[in-house]
Amino acid sequence: MDRRRLAAIAGALAVCTAGGALCAWLRTPLPWMIGPLVGMAILQFGGASLEAPPGGRQAGQLTIGVALGLYFTPAVAREVVANAPALFAAAAGVFLIGVATSLVLERAARTDHATAFFSTAIGGAQEMVVLADRHAALADRVALAHSLRLLVVLTSVPVAITLLGQTGTDDYRPVAVPFDPAGLATLAALALAAAFAWQRTRLPNPFMMGPLALVIALTVAGLQFSSIPSWLTNAAQLLLGCSLGARFQQSFLREAPRFVAAVLASVAVMLALCTALAFGVAWSMGLLPATILLACAPGGIAEMAITAKVLRVGVAFVTAAHVIRFAIVMLLTEPAYKLLARRRATI
Repeated sequence: MDRRRLAAIAGALAVCTAGGALCAWLRTPLPWMIGPLVGMAILQFGGASLEAPPGGRQAGQLTIGVALGLYFTPAVAREVVANAPALFAAAAGVFLIGVATSLVLERAARTDHATAFFSTAIGGAQEMVVLADRHAALADRVALAHSLRLLVVLTSVPVAITLLGQTGTDDYRPVAVPFDPAGLATLAALALAAAFAWQRTRLPNPFMMGPLALVIALTVAGLQFSSIPSWLTNAAQLLLGCSLGARFQQSFLREAPRFVAAVLASVAVMLALCTALAFGVAWSMGLLPATILLACAPGGIAEMAITAKVLRVGVAFVTAAHVIRFAIVMLLTEPAYKLLARRRATI
């Protein structure tokens, strides 16, 4: 690794640490993710060439996966299963909102249907870029759209929930086990093995889903190793924010200003529709609005689940909702695109 790259990585970590510390001092929601993300985005759009540390996102996802899995005690798992109708309603509704919002982006950006469709599919950015490339869409625009969506969602949804006074409503608690360095090391080793095992199946998001699935199984079975210290989850948030922020480039604003503006408009529409869906599900099923708002928020699994953890809002429910939605998006996005493309061809 050359000196220039080392300097770019060191600079990114310095910016992210300063941004997180500033937001923590200001007592903003989710300070150790929002601070690094916003700080990186500002500097990157300003022309900086910072770089996230290699493997940082994977390390952050693994840590978050383990921390979230500890919430799924047998009692919590039974409650999540009992709320399965609400989980599937939220997941399916958000998937359909993503499909509908593609029409807004297509017209506003004057782009092709494939690019608009995969830009608004509310799933993993990397997986949507792969699908975009497969269907001759503009993969770089799709990646930009997902990065902007996460930036807007992560800087607006936690703030909105905090301002509405909906934080701290979660009765769920992670497994009450004292912090044990040896137990944590064992848990980390098992989680890493689960991540690589998941990766071998070629299923998406291995460093989040593998550890999460393993630790849920261990927790439900009553096996206990260690709690996760807050400084470690803060570091994981910092790495995730750094990785997201590093995606932004000044060239985005220079080369595709109309597309950027159209993406921001479509995300605003998406958030409005997801909010309406959340209140509808909460009202019809008697659930807390804040929990359903996070369950329906158009963000990624790791980002929205850690938001729920930090704000103490329906952690297990939100995590389960986003996992279900991720599965729906992975299974149905390409068939839905092909169906719509065939219908367009016959009109």
